[in-house]
Amino acid sequence: MQREILYQDIMTMSHYASIRREHAKKLADEKKNRRIEVGPACTFYFESYNTMWFQVHEMLYIEKGGVDQIEGELRAYNPLIPNGHELVATVMIEVGDPDRRSALLSKLGGFEETITLSVGDSVIRGVAEEDLDRTTVDGKASSVQFLRFPFTGAQISDFKNPVNDIILSVGHKNYRHMAGVPSNVRSALAEDFD
Repeated sequence: MQREILYQDIMTMSHYASIRREHAKKLADEKKNRRIEVGPACTFYFESYNTMWFQVHEMLYIEKGGVDQIEGELRAYNPLIPNGHELVATVMIEVGDPDRRSALLSKLGGFEETITLSVGDSVIRGVAEEDLDRTTVDGKASSVQFLRFPFTGAQISDFKNPVNDIILSVGHKNYRHMAGVPSNVRSALAEDFD
């Protein structure tokens, strides 16, 4: 499994434009097995080489920065590809009404530090990306967070064992919710491990 998008993996934008719609449709089917809703407003999108390859191409296609843009996009998105010993998620607070979303985010400062994945008897803490602080000084959380869940070899084995329950939890005092990881998502995410 590929763990890094290389410069030579980038298509010309004319070629990408010709396959973009078909590729987006195929990826949407794949993403269904990489998505978990936790509570009424929080969705986890577990990333992969394919999701990041598409994201890089979308940024290049939309922003039209040409070859000068490629290196920056690779630096931004390669770290979000699981390395074989982890899961990586984009976590989004999704509330359609802007006023309700703002009110919720103003009460969720630091929520990214309360996210765990329980696998059998193990609890794996989500580690927030440190590229920038996603909680403001006044305690407002960003609506988009990036988390990695580092696994030991034993935890990977437990994850792959269908006997073990897997629970994704947000433990923030203003947003306490959990969700079981369904078997289709477990199967898709198990492929992220070496």
